[in-house]
Amino acid sequence: MNNSKDNYEELAIQEKNLEFERFSRNDALAIGLTINEKAKKFSDPITIEITLNGLVIFRYFSEGAVLDSELWLVRKRNSVNLMSMSSLRFKYWLEVAGKTLEGRNLNASDYAAGGGGFPINLKGTGLVGSICVSGLANHLDDHQLIVDAISEFLN
Repeated sequence: MNNSKDNYEELAIQEKNLEFERFSRNDALAIGLTINEKAKKFSDPITIEITLNGLVIFRYFSEGAVLDSELWLVRKRNSVNLMSMSSLRFKYWLEVAGKTLEGRNLNASDYAAGGGGFPINLKGTGLVGSICVSGLANHLDDHQLIVDAISEFLN
């Protein structure tokens, strides 16, 4: 990824390619467990949250995860729900538009513009939930964990 506009466009394509035909609570469990398994290659503790139609249906805090990780999950979820896009794409959307959270009257304690929140989009329907990860040292790794788990699940 080269610049904000390119990043934004590449993430839009990525999100389109990772849409679901259907999404159930059992799917959330499978993806959540896959994310947890993939996260074991990192030394950082992580938190995972998956929501569907406003209901938290999967949440896990690995050993060592701290309370502020829960706050980051909420921020990332709020960003996905507000913008119907990944929280990482939201970051680039702001940059391309020359805006900030504050400039949009959004409180940084309520929203996150960075990696780790991903939309659950159904083909033909749109946003029905979110998958969020927090805790890794690099927010791009939070995003990539989700992408890798969804890709594996869809294939």
